[in-house]
Amino acid sequence: PVLPIHGAPMGSVTALGAGGAPGAPLMHQVSQMLPVHGAPLTHRVLPVCGGLGDPINAPVPWAWGHPGGSPGTKGSRPYVTGEAAGGRGPPLRPSVSTPSFCPRYRYYQNVCTHSYSYAWWDWARWEREIDWMALSGINLALAFVGQEFVWQRVYLSLGLNQSEIDAYFTGPAFLAWNRLGNLHGWAGPLPRAWHLKQLYLQYRIVERMRSLGMITVLPAFAGHVPQGVLRVFPRVNATRLGGWSHFDCTYSCTYLLDPEDPMFQVIGTLFLKELIREFGTDHIYSADTFNEMSPLSSDPAYLSRVSNAVFRSMTGADPEALWLMQGWLFQHQPDFWQPAQVRALLHGVPLGRMIVLDLFAESKPVYPWTESFYGQPFIWCMLHNFGGNHGLFGTVEAINRGPFEARRFPNSTMVGTGLAPEGIEQNDVVYELMNELGWRHEPLDLPAWVSRYAQRRYGAPNAAAASAWRLLLRSAYNCTGVCVNHNRSPLVRRPSLHMDARLWYNASDVYEAWRLLLSAGAALGSSLTYRYDLVDVTRQAVQQLVGDYYLSIRGAFQSRALPELLTAGGVLVYDLLPELDSLLSSHGLFLLGRWLESARAAATSDREAELYEMNARNQVTLWGPSGNILDYANKQLGGLVLDYYGVRWSLFVSLLVESLNSGSPFHQDQFNQAVFQVERGFIYNKKRYPTTPVGDTLEISRKLFLKYYPGAMKRSRAGPA
Repeated sequence: PVLPIHGAPMGSVTALGAGGAPGAPLMHQVSQMLPVHGAPLTHRVLPVCGGLGDPINAPVPWAWGHPGGSPGTKGSRPYVTGEAAGGRGPPLRPSVSTPSFCPRYRYYQNVCTHSYSYAWWDWARWEREIDWMALSGINLALAFVGQEFVWQRVYLSLGLNQSEIDAYFTGPAFLAWNRLGNLHGWAGPLPRAWHLKQLYLQYRIVERMRSLGMITVLPAFAGHVPQGVLRVFPRVNATRLGGWSHFDCTYSCTYLLDPEDPMFQVIGTLFLKELIREFGTDHIYSADTFNEMSPLSSDPAYLSRVSNAVFRSMTGADPEALWLMQGWLFQHQPDFWQPAQVRALLHGVPLGRMIVLDLFAESKPVYPWTESFYGQPFIWCMLHNFGGNHGLFGTVEAINRGPFEARRFPNSTMVGTGLAPEGIEQNDVVYELMNELGWRHEPLDLPAWVSRYAQRRYGAPNAAAASAWRLLLRSAYNCTGVCVNHNRSPLVRRPSLHMDARLWYNASDVYEAWRLLLSAGAALGSSLTYRYDLVDVTRQAVQQLVGDYYLSIRGAFQSRALPELLTAGGVLVYDLLPELDSLLSSHGLFLLGRWLESARAAATSDREAELYEMNARNQVTLWGPSGNILDYANKQLGGLVLDYYGVRWSLFVSLLVESLNSGSPFHQDQFNQAVFQVERGFIYNKKRYPTTPVGDTLEISRKLFLKYYPGAMKRSRAGPA
């Protein structure tokens, strides 16, 4: 199938002179690093294969890779995600000068990222992200901000009242799942000021993306409606879906319109026309009807009618519409989505008028068992991260092979590569690798690549740092088989006697990488990227240590050895976790206060600030009113480790000690009830957390190293007890 050609260059970035002052837009600063200073840069993010010998007219990553355009030759340093002003900086330049493959699409974002990472962003942060996207060659990205403003206008025009609309929208930190039809009402309502601020933010987002040649993907109607629609149109044919992910119908069980009900087209077309009137269009739209929810029927004819109805509601507003759909549902519920059901859903749309995101292709690709999505074009995506969790993780061998295997697949309909993390600001190396692979025609030599990565990242060659990264690459970043990056370390889970502390790699590799990276401090200590990585690797080492101490605690309790339980529990609760909190508090990107204050900063009143802070706290802890998706979006942040995870562990160890002292059994259910009060209390404790770092990262890491490294290496060499 031949896709319409969307996203021809819609603007240019002009070098603005000799500025580059702090706070200037990133593209302004980058213009000073390009080969011809002061000359206009025609920035074609949508690559045109062939003619790549001209670094000015090539995509920016090519220009950066050109010998004359290397930012390293200007003394510039590479970036760490979110560095300095809380945003992204320039990506690392490719390690060779000539890209060998030119994909049509280089996609970025996940519907969930808008809640896990973008929820509280202002324009300054969005501008840095969009500039990073352009510099990374991204040419296709979601533009979902502000859609609730348009939905509210549509619902009011249909006759719904404001209270019905308020009961439907979730709070800001959970809008992703409202948009997917999973949730309604939880942590809401959305204040009027939220709608207005998001509307004006979206104006700037789409203008910036388009000025850099990107194709913006706007939201479309997937068929879900508020309950108020049934009051206004009592004869409408709508059915309530089941509950989602441990939520009951108080906040879940969304109504889905029948695909043949006339209101499906009325609402869908009206919304998209209003959206286009506000923001213009690049003719690609996103909609997901059955995200982690079972359809009402497995009848192929029904599924085909649903997808056809969604697509017709798009073309009713834009005859050139192309539907971009997340393919997550097919691998998430494979028992339901058998070949007949997948084919029916995909073939409800004309071939070539849909692009499917093979969202989790690095671990659970869908294209091989669907004959390349039965003819519909698809984008090979790396999902990588769930919930924005911290934790070193990657599937680098699968990533290094996957796009090329997909391209060689018989009758492949692959049209690009993509990044689709649920949360960002973690594991930069994996995203740099994936971005570079988009320009290649064959896999990379990974050890050689990561050695060059270390030099580019820190701005200088360093043997110890390169060795550290090679160790990390072969261990934490090389999960093989079906790997799902939910951080399930005992550190960030509600304690129990049945937790899994196993690793997919040799713990000693991370401990040794920690030693090597710390040894490079004298040479690299002035590098912000080095300091970020030192925090992250030390944090990973401590996470492993928490697993070790948990096993000691569990073993001591089960063998009724009270002195050993007191020793292991005391070290964990009174030393290791406080030291980890101090480490995290020494870096601005690992602060709970940064997340909470960004939520409060989005508010226009004290009442709004309290609502937004509750949203932010709940998402990273209970994820729902009663721990519905407990710890799914866990983070390792200064303040959170001490006041949330640490308090839970203290209660757990205390009850185990009490059990041994009294001779009474430990009851997990009773602990869960008690610890829920601790967890809920954290959400409403109103404590303000620092937004600026405290302490010296190198000193804190060195202190932890001297205290724990010798024993850690001894245990890891001895193997499991």
